[in-house]
Amino acid sequence: MAEEGASKAPQRHSLKWEEASFWDTDALHQEMDRIFDICHTCRRCLSLCKAFPTLFDLIDESETMEVDSLTREDHFQVVDRCYLCDMCFMAKCPYVPPHEWEVDFPHLMLRAKAIQYRNGEPSLRDKILTQTDTLGRVAARPGVAPLVNWANRQKPLRAGLEKALGVHRDRELPEYASRTFTSWRKRYRGPNPEPVPGAETTGKVAVFGTCYVNYQIPQLGRDLVAVLEHNGIPVRFVDGERCCGMPRLELGDFESVTAAKDANLPKLEALVDEGWDILAPVPSCALMFRQEYGNVAPGDERVQKVAKRVFDPFEYFMQRHREGLLSTDFQEGLGKVAYHRPCHQHVQNIGPQTQRMLELIPDTEVAAFERCSGHDGTWGVKVEWFEKSMEIGKPLFRRVREAEADFYASDCPIAGTQIKQGLETEEPPTHPLTLLRMAYGLEEKA
Repeated sequence: MAEEGASKAPQRHSLKWEEASFWDTDALHQEMDRIFDICHTCRRCLSLCKAFPTLFDLIDESETMEVDSLTREDHFQVVDRCYLCDMCFMAKCPYVPPHEWEVDFPHLMLRAKAIQYRNGEPSLRDKILTQTDTLGRVAARPGVAPLVNWANRQKPLRAGLEKALGVHRDRELPEYASRTFTSWRKRYRGPNPEPVPGAETTGKVAVFGTCYVNYQIPQLGRDLVAVLEHNGIPVRFVDGERCCGMPRLELGDFESVTAAKDANLPKLEALVDEGWDILAPVPSCALMFRQEYGNVAPGDERVQKVAKRVFDPFEYFMQRHREGLLSTDFQEGLGKVAYHRPCHQHVQNIGPQTQRMLELIPDTEVAAFERCSGHDGTWGVKVEWFEKSMEIGKPLFRRVREAEADFYASDCPIAGTQIKQGLETEEPPTHPLTLLRMAYGLEEKA
């Protein structure tokens, strides 16, 4: 007979970080021993990342070959190797809630990171790398971006950056744009058709640009707007948006996440009240709005209200397609596309919507892969983890290479950059939104 709860869908408990017991270091390590012992017995997640092999090696090489031999320093070796992709919780572990053992490995790691952060352990590098808004405002300027991009390609300068800040000299860094998405959208004067509501969609979209789109790849935002326009969907933008807070969440900095939530939610709630659906073209940002704000602030009634109206772009397009409201007048086939489905899209539990959308395009073959790229936010940038990140990505790099596709793509721009580096190619990835614009035969928006 199956154990109670084993066959039910995972249920996430919120983070009780405002309770004093959350910060009890002794209680943290007791819970680590409990969950690590379950993981040691199971070992189903061995191949997911470096956290689990590290844990199992520490146990196997210990005096008793059991969890009771692990030290607190051993515990934090595991914590440092977890980049919170959530795939063990979503795809592997049979003991997640509502199972009586209630194993939530990522939330355990996040609790440990939060205690580290509160104790002042994050480095200056970690604090700088997670200030994406500040970095973008400084670097994404007409006279500054070319200089920053040039400097990031110079080996002597990168060696100095590695020594001073701990950013690996060989990590290919995303380039900054001279013209941000925000500057483009301020001049945007698109059509204003009447929205056509569907059963699950209102038929009008507010785009949350995200830091990455705004400062690094504004063309991605313009491509999303072009596809929405082509489908007769009115478009507006989330004015005054701030970083969603994902980089700070990965540090365990709940106060900064709460500040990001409190800055973004009033704007998003007002749009929802006016009948707008909200699209975030980067999976990590959509995940923050749909799940992580609720984990950090379960008592904020605005969170669930907004979460219900936030969509991944391809989830939205496929919903419109099911409602008979999406244009399928594709003008160009794409040939073969090697498509990577990123973890933070998978965790939203929406199904492979990007793959299904691309498969609607005639003369298009999609080779889809769900292996982790290994970059994982700022984790793969760091000097101590860069080589591990490339090692994690090797199976994905091999599969993409063997696909011999006309395009390779990922919904996550950072994963796309990681794949490019793993392939050792000068050919950049092509985002699925760009592929969709191309299939419609639409020109790039300038």
